[in-house]
Amino acid sequence: MTVRDKRRKTVNFVMLSLCALCALITVSTLFVILGFLVYNGVTSLSFDFFTKLPKPPGQTGGGMGNAIVGSAQIVLVATVIGLPIGFFTGIYLAEYGGKTMAFLVRYVADLLNGIPSIVIGIFAWTVIVVPQHHFSALAGSLALSLMLIPITARSTEQFLLEVPRSMREGSLALGANKWRTIARVIVPAARKGIMTGMILGVARISGETAPLLFTSLNNQYWSTGISEPTSSLPVMIFYRAVSPYDDFHQQAWAAGLVLLALVLLANILARMVISRGASLPR
Repeated sequence: MTVRDKRRKTVNFVMLSLCALCALITVSTLFVILGFLVYNGVTSLSFDFFTKLPKPPGQTGGGMGNAIVGSAQIVLVATVIGLPIGFFTGIYLAEYGGKTMAFLVRYVADLLNGIPSIVIGIFAWTVIVVPQHHFSALAGSLALSLMLIPITARSTEQFLLEVPRSMREGSLALGANKWRTIARVIVPAARKGIMTGMILGVARISGETAPLLFTSLNNQYWSTGISEPTSSLPVMIFYRAVSPYDDFHQQAWAAGLVLLALVLLANILARMVISRGASLPR
């Protein structure tokens, strides 16, 4: 073996070891966070935690049923608003966008993806909460939808562009118009990738706290509509974590464990969807 070959093997071993170390650190970080959440929060998980209202300081028990329902309500409305807009924006970028307009839309979408969530919260507070003179779940949903739209748009565009050009040409050659080709051929071919992007986008907004602090705020009771202040898991975690009471801290750990479990479940679901056919034939 020559000196050059030995040097190559040494460099290869060093770089492979470095990559393995970085991967180990990444995976270990996740398990450390999970370990902290399980250790500190699993004792506070009970049936009452998922079904009861929070109790005031000094009283044991209680739960975060209103926050769980409120989070589901806010995320559901944000999903209904954000996913269709992002989906059709992605179709426009992939199939209809020209040079100037498409470049502008992509640039704005990428810029929105990079804006800190607290800035979006301040914007939603200024244009929605202040004119209405009250906080509401709808304001929180609109703020989260602003984060969901660019994520969905860019992921939809990417998966649509992965569809082979021959499928478009074949559909057009058989007499289908542009929109029918998109609806019957292109979108079905990329549907699993699009669904994956949507699931990950919803998981991304589910844990946001800053926009909800400025919009939906909080509520210690069950919410009766989307036009009033509504509790949510991320906001309840924040308020419980900064409180001086030990039982509130335990509930914050438990709520964090539930929230992380939901996000992990969404990511696992996305992986299952994409592993069953998101890749397209060339």
